[in-house]
Amino acid sequence: MNINRPIIAISMGDPAGIGPEVAVKALSQPHVYEMCRPVVVGKARALAEAIKIARLNLTLQTIEKISQAAFRSGTIDVLDLKNVDWQEVVFGKISAQAGKIAFEAVRTVIELALAKKVEATVTGPINKEALHLAGHHFPGHTEIYAHYTNTSDFAMLLIYGHLRVIHVSTHVALRQACELVKKERILKVIKLLHEACQKLGIKSPRIGVAGLNPHASDGGLFGAEEKEEIMPAIRQAKSLGLAVEGPFPPDILFPMAKGGYFDGCVAMYHDQGHIPFKLLGFNWNMVSGSMRSVNGVNITTGLPIIRVSVDHGTAFEIAGKGIASADSMIQAIEYAAKLAKIEN
Repeated sequence: MNINRPIIAISMGDPAGIGPEVAVKALSQPHVYEMCRPVVVGKARALAEAIKIARLNLTLQTIEKISQAAFRSGTIDVLDLKNVDWQEVVFGKISAQAGKIAFEAVRTVIELALAKKVEATVTGPINKEALHLAGHHFPGHTEIYAHYTNTSDFAMLLIYGHLRVIHVSTHVALRQACELVKKERILKVIKLLHEACQKLGIKSPRIGVAGLNPHASDGGLFGAEEKEEIMPAIRQAKSLGLAVEGPFPPDILFPMAKGGYFDGCVAMYHDQGHIPFKLLGFNWNMVSGSMRSVNGVNITTGLPIIRVSVDHGTAFEIAGKGIASADSMIQAIEYAAKLAKIEN
């Protein structure tokens, strides 16, 4: 493989959502082909419809194996899923058919990466309910990747600008998320963030850790997790030579990170990390009633393969309208290409 232009497999996401649209919009940008050799995995008919909706002057080339791809700007190479029959998918409607297509695309890009046929993977958005209707009971992409790569220590890392946020837990009920705040898990996540930052070129990353309770428990007034689990993990990380501080109240930690004081943050649960991240990266247009831009990417750390994703959902409410922002998909491809070059 040409190390200067890594091959990247992109799963198109749920065909009833904006995944195919943001994929073709991203691949309409010539600079994408200057940094990598992309191929989309999914259904060619869904991508053809996305090109029509987005009013793009692109052609599709259906392939059966990676070696057949042209990797030429203006032509999208599509590894068409042969194990999934195409039935009419309605934009904005949850269905088992759409869930099956989305799942098979994800499983295929994982298989391609494990077989060393591609050097990185990028994932479009999927719908968890559709996934479950199709018989695949995973909480999300992260868990699918962990399962098929046989990975036990992994975490979700969100990146936009100076803000890098990793999570102790993600797709679980809030009550369970609190129960998962344990020293061993927190220490593992701190290490994963440290390693990820180094791969991205930060030699000695400075890491800030959030508390779980309001005001990081305020000295034990509002909970014991900080004293019993979070602080011991921080102390052990420091003993290993890592530059770690905390626990901080989240409303203090994230503004500090946004300003560049920290190279990365550890969030205790899904929304604690996602809310500040999306507040920074997502820009709502009140006039049009839609997102003006959607920025940021999601990287799964700890895997034996590279996985970068858009950090937005299927957006069923605007699917098929041609107004979806491809910013996050473009950024995901850029990060995947960068990581592939570093690791290869």
